[in-house]
Amino acid sequence: MNGTPRLRSAYPSTPQKANEPNGAEASGSLPRVPLPTLASTQQDPQAPLIPFNLVDGPQQRLYVAFFYLGLTVWRLCDYYGLVSDETDSLWLFMKWVAIDSIFLYGLPGLKIPWLRWSSTSITMLFIGHAIFDAVLMFRIPIPLETWLIAFTRIFYDRELAVSERRVKPANVLHNSSLILGKQIIHILPEGSATLNPNRTAFCIDSFMSSVNLPIQLNQTNPILIELLRVDLDTNLNETITIHAKEIRRLKKQAQKQPLGRDLAAPRYLQYPVKQTGLYRLQRVVDESKLEVQRRLSDTLVVQCPSAHIKTVTEPKCIGDLSDFYLQVDATPPINIKYSKLFNGQENGRASLSIPPKSPMSPLATQRSSGALVTRESVANVDVSWARSQSTRISLNESLSTSGRWQYLVDEVQDGCGNIVNYAKHREADSGKRHPTNAGPLEQRFSVHERPRVALRGCDSQHPLRVPKGKSIRLPVQLSSTGLDSAEQGTHHLSYLFTPSAEVLPNQEHGKAAVLEEFKLEPHAAGHEVYEPGLYTLQSVESAYCAGDVLEPSSCLLSNPPEPTLSIETQVIPDRCAGNSVGLLVDLDLTGTPPFRVSYTERRSGGPVTPRTVETHLLHTQLELRPAHSGHYRYEFQHISDAIYREPRSLRDERLSLEQDVKPPASARFLDAHPARKTCIGEPVSLGVQLLGDAPWKLEYELVHHGRRQKRKKDGIDNNIYTLTTDELSSGGEYSLALTAVTDKSGCKVSLEQETKIEVALQRPKAAFGLIEGQRTILALEDKKVNLPLRLQGESPWTIQYRNLDHAGEAPTTTLFKKTNDEIEVKEAGTYELVHVDDATCPGNVDAVANRFSVEWVPRPSVKVSESAAIELQQDRYVKKGVCEGDEDAVEIAFTGTPPFDVEYIHHVKPERGSQSTSSKKFSAGINLASVRMVTTEAGSHQYKISKLSDVSYGHDPRKFSPVVIEQRVHSTPMATFSDGGKTYKYCKEEEAGGENVPISLKGSPPFHLEVEIRHHSSSKPELVTIPNIETHQYNLHIPHRLLALGTHAVRIRKVRDANGCQRRMDQGAPHVQVNVAEVPGITAQESRTDYCVGDRISYTLSGSPPFNVFYTFQGQERKASASTTNFRRLAEKPGEFTITAITDQRSVDCKAHTSITKVIHEMPSVRVSKGRTATVDIHEGGEAEILFEFGGTPPFEFTYTRSSNPPRGKKSQVLDTKSDISYEHTKSVLASDEGIYEVVSIKDRFCAFSTQRVQGKSGQKLLT
Repeated sequence: MNGTPRLRSAYPSTPQKANEPNGAEASGSLPRVPLPTLASTQQDPQAPLIPFNLVDGPQQRLYVAFFYLGLTVWRLCDYYGLVSDETDSLWLFMKWVAIDSIFLYGLPGLKIPWLRWSSTSITMLFIGHAIFDAVLMFRIPIPLETWLIAFTRIFYDRELAVSERRVKPANVLHNSSLILGKQIIHILPEGSATLNPNRTAFCIDSFMSSVNLPIQLNQTNPILIELLRVDLDTNLNETITIHAKEIRRLKKQAQKQPLGRDLAAPRYLQYPVKQTGLYRLQRVVDESKLEVQRRLSDTLVVQCPSAHIKTVTEPKCIGDLSDFYLQVDATPPINIKYSKLFNGQENGRASLSIPPKSPMSPLATQRSSGALVTRESVANVDVSWARSQSTRISLNESLSTSGRWQYLVDEVQDGCGNIVNYAKHREADSGKRHPTNAGPLEQRFSVHERPRVALRGCDSQHPLRVPKGKSIRLPVQLSSTGLDSAEQGTHHLSYLFTPSAEVLPNQEHGKAAVLEEFKLEPHAAGHEVYEPGLYTLQSVESAYCAGDVLEPSSCLLSNPPEPTLSIETQVIPDRCAGNSVGLLVDLDLTGTPPFRVSYTERRSGGPVTPRTVETHLLHTQLELRPAHSGHYRYEFQHISDAIYREPRSLRDERLSLEQDVKPPASARFLDAHPARKTCIGEPVSLGVQLLGDAPWKLEYELVHHGRRQKRKKDGIDNNIYTLTTDELSSGGEYSLALTAVTDKSGCKVSLEQETKIEVALQRPKAAFGLIEGQRTILALEDKKVNLPLRLQGESPWTIQYRNLDHAGEAPTTTLFKKTNDEIEVKEAGTYELVHVDDATCPGNVDAVANRFSVEWVPRPSVKVSESAAIELQQDRYVKKGVCEGDEDAVEIAFTGTPPFDVEYIHHVKPERGSQSTSSKKFSAGINLASVRMVTTEAGSHQYKISKLSDVSYGHDPRKFSPVVIEQRVHSTPMATFSDGGKTYKYCKEEEAGGENVPISLKGSPPFHLEVEIRHHSSSKPELVTIPNIETHQYNLHIPHRLLALGTHAVRIRKVRDANGCQRRMDQGAPHVQVNVAEVPGITAQESRTDYCVGDRISYTLSGSPPFNVFYTFQGQERKASASTTNFRRLAEKPGEFTITAITDQRSVDCKAHTSITKVIHEMPSVRVSKGRTATVDIHEGGEAEILFEFGGTPPFEFTYTRSSNPPRGKKSQVLDTKSDISYEHTKSVLASDEGIYEVVSIKDRFCAFSTQRVQGKSGQKLLT
């Protein structure tokens, strides 16, 4: 900012610090100067006394301002403490002159920026301060009040009027409503006539066969009008004559219009015409047989513009053109607006312009006048450019979106400005934006999607395969250009077909290819085909559009061979007995995998069992090994593959097998579980299934810790046998294995069947653990307590336990997974373990450690200590009432674990005012506490102990019942004067009487009151004691013996009520005074009795101000106050003003009655032309009447002027001044000169008023 130019009158800039980067060094226009060293800075004579690095410049100036403000406050304090001693005033004057000189002459030594004043400036400031000190200390009177009042009246000039409200004297003295109205007389110019002055466009058609041409007549009364018409088709002209009779009829029609009733306004005659053409006003003749001036203006009446659409009905497809045209008939240049709708929603608007064919058409150019033909005579003029021409407009737009399209003609406008709005007509006819039925003004068509076709799931690499003689639907997939699915409706498709024998090796069509067509109905799966060969799609068409063929479009249909089966067998012999135990069958298959072969199995004497073999191989083996001996027969019934899904019968091929089977002995465990678990000392039973011929002999062994025990069982006749071991007395893992089995054949077969048995090492056991060496716990109420468990055995354990304090309840069963787990409980009591089971075995509960006790820590509670001063009433404690301000407290006792935290709510319902609630807290370190009662406010006090907590428990509202203590605090009685500070005045003539002083009492009656009465000249007061006051309002009657002439001070000393509460009043409490005074007087300053509105009525008062003046005005009694001995009121309204009485400060209740009457007359008024501005138009030589209406008392003398009619923006000049007199309240004067007539002064019998000022005096005065 250092580079900113500064004015000469601006403050000097604040010096920059040496280390600031924005100083002179940062300026690009100044050379770089090295920073000064500290020594050079200290030697700078311009440096401030206090360096800027300690206090910057603005802050130093702020401190100086605060110091100067302190001096000023000190100076004013000395001023208010002055006494009348001149020596004291002189000493204060010398003191402040010295202080100002030290301050002003010492200020430049600080060298603070902006405060480095010159010696001349400081001397002038010192002289000014010395003069100010002299004015203050010597108490030189300055008429500040007079200056202030004069200055205030510039902005606020108000004065009390006789109606006792403040009014602005200027509004009364210069009342502009006294002279109202003026009359303007104009001399009318010559008349004129104009055809179609607003250049309105006109057209006719079949619906509107005629139009009215407006002819404007200004200040003329024609008797003949001639119109010239030029035909648009033949260019021939004709004259149309309108005679006086027709003109009178047209005038009557014009007078019916609103504007036609104004005689001063131009008249518009509406002349009807029914033919098109160019019309011109040729001649107008008025009543004086003279031609009226006419303006050259041409009006065209043409055929109304029209437009319609040449519609097309064929449907459209995506990518087609709209291909329709508009037919427009109108006078060029033409403008057409149309809109497009898509699916019922507006899709845009467009506008087309058609220029005229003739370049000389005046309608295509700007016109400055109303004439369309420049010649004065229109004979042989060519108006072919105004003829209506027919134009055909082609609309070709590319259709890229499918849906319902609609084109609507909204508006057509011709070159003359005639507009036909079809959109509004449609809304008016149908009540909606767009009609539902097509017409000549709209084009509708639907744009359809083009279909697409392709094959789905079949191409050159994936042919279709079907069984011989079966058909399949060609997988045709239809879609469209804009949708995944095709449009609804029948589609026509064609394909090229070549039989499989004629298909070329490269999978192309041969010469025998045939083109075939088919229809595809909606929701059809495809076209059904039978013959194998190559199918290729060629075309697709919907009901509206031709479509495209997409890839894949070719599909090969083939008939695979039927499936066949051949078998070979091989016997499976038994190695011990040599018998056959089954057959091994080789299956050889042909066809399309996977294969499904069905066969039956039948045992001699048994039922037929169907069986099925499925395989994906062309060669597989089937093993037929029955579990039971006997004769078996196998017959292969059916075969199917992936193509020939219907089973093909094999009975004709007689594929059957027979065998006699005798299977070897065998045995196996029924339960395939890998291992069993059991308890120690218990046996184990297992089920075994035996195969072969009974009886069987079973051999098995039991292995444990390396010791093997072999066992055998003979003579088993049942094929299901239960194997039971001995009692397992040792814990650990056992292995039970089936080693061999022998059946009836005597062949011993070795077995490899084995199962595991796990025996627990010991039975499970349960007991409670210890907490701090004991099975007892003291916990907080409702807190979760975890009781320790000690478990032995295999996880998980199922424990049953119960709470002995809740007799009759069923034991609780819980699952535990850890050996040192915990039981979670929430209730106090003695818990007992009832039963325990682990994962395998039932167990035992330790009888010594089967119980655990849970006890709760007691919750805190509170109780109020009852005494004679407090008692329990229902659910609350009520303490004896106390007086306001007395000390009181209540003792409360606690149970629980200290310290205690208490929160209580103090609710106060005062005797007056709104209720209040406050929350308070305190802590008690012992089981006893004292709560101090609040007695500072009278009313009902309630203390509700709402929250209590101790070291162990926080506050729980569900467990704690609040304790309520109530006490009534009686308010200290109060006695005040109802009108404190009021002065009760007594008249000297009425000393025998007396006046009551009202006193208001608050508290509980009866009251005891003590009052003090002191005379201003006596130091000893008189005391008056009033006992047993039963009401709250008391009228104090001051004994007359205690009153003397002068002023008395009456004060209340103390008051006591029925509750025993007493209040002693302060010395500075409000008091009343009793004054005995003389009667005041009033005298008028002027002897006259008649005044005008705007005059001031003045009186002189005698007595002790302030005064109360009683008077009547306009029949109403009023009261006014006067602070001085002068009483003046502005005469605001007319009426009779009578002073009736007066009182002063010493005799308010003693009126000095009088009767001084003044009559206030209204100001005369005049109204010209009913108080309005009237304009009268007369012809040259005519006269106009000017009506004057007066208000006031006759006779009336008035002066009026005639001024010029000034142009806009200029002042009028007075041309003539005339005076006249009227003895009535109205007067008429005839005037023939042009000008503005208005009254400038008016005078009646008593008063006068003028709008002109003479020699600075008001134009209002009283006439004598």
